[in-house]
Amino acid sequence: MADETARRKDAHLDLCASAPVEPEGNDPLFGDAHLIHEALPELAADEVDTGCSFLGKRLALPLLITGMSGGTDRSQALNRDLAQVAEEAGVAFGVGSQRAMLKDPARTPTFQVRPWAPKVALLGNVGLCQVRQLGVDGVRRLMDAIDADGIAVHLNAGQELIQPEGDRDFRGGLNALAALARALGDRLVVKETGCGIGPATAQRLLEIGVKVIDISGLGGTSWLKVESLRASGQPRALGELFAGWGLPTAACAYTVGKLARGRAAVIASGGVRDGLSAAKALALGATLAGMALPVFRAWDSGGVAGARDKIAEVSAGLRLAMALTGSPSISALDATKVVLGPRLKTWVEGLERR
Repeated sequence: MADETARRKDAHLDLCASAPVEPEGNDPLFGDAHLIHEALPELAADEVDTGCSFLGKRLALPLLITGMSGGTDRSQALNRDLAQVAEEAGVAFGVGSQRAMLKDPARTPTFQVRPWAPKVALLGNVGLCQVRQLGVDGVRRLMDAIDADGIAVHLNAGQELIQPEGDRDFRGGLNALAALARALGDRLVVKETGCGIGPATAQRLLEIGVKVIDISGLGGTSWLKVESLRASGQPRALGELFAGWGLPTAACAYTVGKLARGRAAVIASGGVRDGLSAAKALALGATLAGMALPVFRAWDSGGVAGARDKIAEVSAGLRLAMALTGSPSISALDATKVVLGPRLKTWVEGLERR
């Protein structure tokens, strides 16, 4: 079973490296969110401050390299290198699902990045179905094993239902999250995996005390598509059919950001591909932007230097957007107005009617 999990993780990386895992019709709708140009910004470009706080640590950039993998030699190199880049750039970093080390403790070192990133804001990662079995103490052990500052609990019902070997029973998840929220506070991040968290679900999470929500919306990597590419027969057909399933990231950022304001932090991942889309996510209501695929592909083709260049590119784009909106800080960017285009406005109205 552990070998099967490891093979699946490497297959996921192979597909994400070059396969069409971002279906063409899937749109995060950042193109329908328009920042307002300020012709008289009254600031110097060097004065723009992109700093913020996350997991009790100061970040130089409001960015999280979201969890991708772990459990294999290849993913160990990926985690080590990207954690090092995150440390250098002052951004947060998350490992992929630690399920592999639950099944085989010998794989634990593939998630341990502290020797290369002693100060990075580090997130562990585990699925909600595993949380029900582990309980609070088991989740704490996962965090302690990699010296994580917090843990992301991923909700991935769509992906699991496409996987022939995936979970099928999602009952009791809210109660398990409530127990974790009481125990971990703002060290707990509840995240989707590309299908989005809308305001109705966010409200349920807020009511049980969740303090950080990663909306992880439609528009980036489709894990239903990924699973279809490694499957055959009915699972493959179902994965293709549902590859466009989910809530666009920009719509989730706006609606959940408004709902969570003053109550919880919101991470916007899913289709964030550059500094401009990160700036739009933050202006729509997110606290941090998150990305995985662009950084992974930069690393896969160019190693540490490639990943480092990608983060620098995102930083430059974000800083430019802040300067052009007259935003000297992240809080100022959050206060700027955003013009919603017709498609995004329709989604927002639909989500808020629920």
